Amino acid sequence: MSLFDRDRSAERLPVTLITGFLGSGKTTLLNRALGDPRMARSLVLVNEFGEVGLDHLFMEQVGGDMVLLQSGCVCCTIQGDLDRTLREIAQRRAAGTAPPFDRVLLETTGLADPAPILQLLLNHPMISHDYRLDGVVATVDALNGARQLDEHPEALKQAAVADRLIVSKTDMADVSTNARLRARLERLNPGAALYEVVQGEIDPALLFDSGPFDANGKSDQVRQWLNVEAHEHKHEHGHEHGHEHPHHSHAVDRSRHDAHIASFCLTFEEPLDWDRFNAWLMAVRASWADRLLRVKGVLNVAGESQPLVIHGVHRTFHPPTLLARWPDDDRRSRLVFITRDLDRESVEASWREMGETG
Repeated sequence: MSLFDRDRSAERLPVTLITGFLGSGKTTLLNRALGDPRMARSLVLVNEFGEVGLDHLFMEQVGGDMVLLQSGCVCCTIQGDLDRTLREIAQRRAAGTAPPFDRVLLETTGLADPAPILQLLLNHPMISHDYRLDGVVATVDALNGARQLDEHPEALKQAAVADRLIVSKTDMADVSTNARLRARLERLNPGAALYEVVQGEIDPALLFDSGPFDANGKSDQVRQWLNVEAHEHKHEHGHEHGHEHPHHSHAVDRSRHDAHIASFCLTFEEPLDWDRFNAWLMAVRASWADRLLRVKGVLNVAGESQPLVIHGVHRTFHPPTLLARWPDDDRRSRLVFITRDLDRESVEASWREMGETG
């Protein structure tokens, strides 16, 4: 019998967190996307309807805090705390008193630190019973993004933890400004897919399915979620690796850091002993929780035929789950870190020390 739960993704509602600094185009993007038929059976959580400007999309009022749009999408305001809103919506859905929906899009305020919301979605037992974090989409203003990244830690964190980065207002910035911002975002978050939009004209598909879960048989989603290749630069080494040592194929050096934020991937060639790995991960969290902006990994654990997914923010980690299948023949364990003021060498050294003392 496995120590780990199977992946229950298909049984829980996927949640996409849409974040981005003030004026970066979240509201414009949502306003355009909500009229698209592909948004059908989506629930969009916003702070206020008036901010999104949905008047031309209203079809039916469903209670004071919820409207059904012509596209089939449901829009709901956040009443009080987010966890209470999510629990109330889950209850209404189960009771059949809310329009049907299969996914949730959650727009944050421009000044929001995404970490508490990610922690809520990852590890709150009453929330994770009904919802799962699918991914993080962050908007960045092409005109003002560089200055915002310099001056506001929230903007930097929003971009650093994203799975997909949407650069807005590219038509209003010159070519060199756009190019510099793209290069900076690629250094800051090399694992994120980057897209440019003009006046909020976005393919709504970019707001869905950015997580690792294989509910629809998409075998490449694990690779996309980790995007290991973006964190590594493979080159020949002049030494041998022990069978449990992390592989050092990377070029994530100081030039890839942005305002103290680093991104790197540890790769383990042989199946991992879970007890040792879990003890090490607990030690990493105990020592550096505040520096762990995001950790996500797919692991080959000794004794398990299926890949194990782990996902965490700061000291909060979602319970490990087994995916249905490996995406390909590569059975290496891959663990991606996005950190603040924590370098790869320190993390690797802690793994070696765990092996010496274990």
